[in-house]
Amino acid sequence: MKAADRLGTGSSFGNMPRGRSARGRAKAITQGDVPIYELVRLRLTEVAPTPLNPRRNFGTDEQKTRFGEELRTAQLAACVAVSRDTYLDLWPDHTAKIGDAAYVLVNGERRYRSAEHVGLESLDFVVRDDLASSREDFIDNLLKENLDREDFDVIERARGVQQLVDVCAEESETGSRTRAAKRLGRDRSWVTNQIALLTLPDEIQTMLSAGSMSERDGRLTARHAKDNPHLAAADLVAFLKATRQQEAVVREQQKAILQAARETPRTVQAAPPVLSADNTDSPAKHPRRLQHCVVRGQHSARHDAECPFREERRHRNRAQASARQPGVVRGQQNRGSVTPPPDSSVDAFIGGHSSH
Repeated sequence: MKAADRLGTGSSFGNMPRGRSARGRAKAITQGDVPIYELVRLRLTEVAPTPLNPRRNFGTDEQKTRFGEELRTAQLAACVAVSRDTYLDLWPDHTAKIGDAAYVLVNGERRYRSAEHVGLESLDFVVRDDLASSREDFIDNLLKENLDREDFDVIERARGVQQLVDVCAEESETGSRTRAAKRLGRDRSWVTNQIALLTLPDEIQTMLSAGSMSERDGRLTARHAKDNPHLAAADLVAFLKATRQQEAVVREQQKAILQAARETPRTVQAAPPVLSADNTDSPAKHPRRLQHCVVRGQHSARHDAECPFREERRHRNRAQASARQPGVVRGQQNRGSVTPPPDSSVDAFIGGHSSH
């Protein structure tokens, strides 16, 4: 790219930079100086919205006026469009729907309609024919901008998912929902739940679009309508109301049980009697064992029952230690006796201490 193209013309560089000719742009793209797509200023009369956009609500007149005035001041994000020929290669039956427009919108229809509402003549666009390499790609890119929008209502989103599934089914009906879910980065069950909302009566779909019914309630109603296809909208709403009331009653009951359990004082159960070595409940025969159990603490009935056998194991271990080392009792070492050095005899050790 020449310096004049980057900086402009004139000694003060006050004029706008010169546009690139078609031949110069093709050469720049070949050399990698610019991307395939560039920001262009298009008149709104040259662009037509795609009839495939699932979004129908673009705001009230007041909202469009406010947004349009913001666009008049500064357009922070460009609209995305594809050329007419690229679009009609995918949907040749849309010729009458897009009219004489040279470009078709992919993303940015709210900006387009708000600008048109306040009388703007043109907006910034990015022409991306690569987004329309196939029908699946076009619908996928059409949905990506809207899926995570807060103002993209449930039914509009469901319509878009249904369009993508329909396009995927053109290749093969088997696995069409799975392919659509993979493109959207969702689970197949999510796609199925979205499509199920479109089977609801129009009255309930209107409630979902308006936000007076949550999507969770809509899914529950759709499952009930599938099992009972003869029910009208009023019957489905009554079923939903009764179900939620029953769930509320169950929650209150569970809450009351939990509260009662918290308020009930905790009682300590008495430990069962300690068994002696001969499996009798008479601790008088083994007073030392009973004392040992009390000192170690009343942890559990199991520990209390095992205490006598633990004491017997300790006596057996002490006897074995005495047999291995005559004259030195393990218990005496624990009570503070001094251990003889390893390189001295027992007699020398005792004699040395007697002299002191």
